[in-house]
Amino acid sequence: MGDVPRVSEIRRYPVKSMAGESLAEVDLDRRGVVGDRWYAVVDDDGRLASGKHSRRFRRRDAVFDFAARTTSDGVRVTGADGEWPAGDPALDAVLTGAMGDPVRVLPEGDTPHHDEGWVSLVGTATLDWCREHWDIDADPRRLRPNLVVETSEPFVEETWTGPLSIGSTSFVVVKRIERCRMVDIAQEGLPPLGGWLKALAETRDQRLAIFVDVVEPGTIRLGDEVLLGGGA
Repeated sequence: MGDVPRVSEIRRYPVKSMAGESLAEVDLDRRGVVGDRWYAVVDDDGRLASGKHSRRFRRRDAVFDFAARTTSDGVRVTGADGEWPAGDPALDAVLTGAMGDPVRVLPEGDTPHHDEGWVSLVGTATLDWCREHWDIDADPRRLRPNLVVETSEPFVEETWTGPLSIGSTSFVVVKRIERCRMVDIAQEGLPPLGGWLKALAETRDQRLAIFVDVVEPGTIRLGDEVLLGGGA
């Protein structure tokens, strides 16, 4: 495969669909990145605020106007009018006003907050290829990955099978990720894009990057190698 991929960015999203945080290191348990998407904005029907409609999700683009980060006092949410701790009734009131329906920020319960895999990963060469061939701003934040890894071959991560290890954590590859309109909408301070989803649908069966699930919990740090086969 050439050069060994290394972790170049670690991201966590304490509240599903809100802007997240960039980290130097992170612990992982069997659920994935500790604290990732632990909270979500939930309506009275139990559906989660997202950029798409499904059995579990309801499209509420106002959620992308907020950001969440983890502090020593817990998760805090920032919006245009202030900052609140997760679980604060004042935050729920602000979100209810923004979304036009009663909603609350709740921890994960019976409905999983993740989509189809616990940890998402994309390679830098993949993003570079998209920029070059489709003339788009392929900012990784549009994909909301947990891990960005330095790679030298576009889409190589989508060919990985079996176990892999990063830092002291081991994983199994689950599947390629099917993308939705979220790659093109305004989020994380990025303007609307347009065009990325269409290009993916026309040439790559609308898929980009991979999901991996944790087999052995551990810690990942920036610069850690991605070792195929579960180890050196």
